[in-house]
Amino acid sequence: MPNPKRRHSSTRRDKRRTHDKAVAPQLTTCSNCGSAVVYHHVCPECGYYRGELAIEPKAEA
Repeated sequence: MPNPKRRHSSTRRDKRRTHDKAVAPQLTTCSNCGSAVVYHHVCPECGYYRGELAIEPKAEA
């Protein structure tokens, strides 16, 4: 397999890595209870997704 003949500069390495950053997830409010929810996920507080009950919330002891 071919190997690089010369070393790549740190600038060239950093240009390649500019898109490798972590991104915070997009949040929205639940239409049922108003808590923060990640897009396209069931609400962890009430169990609703798009206005319908998707899962039964865990009973608190």
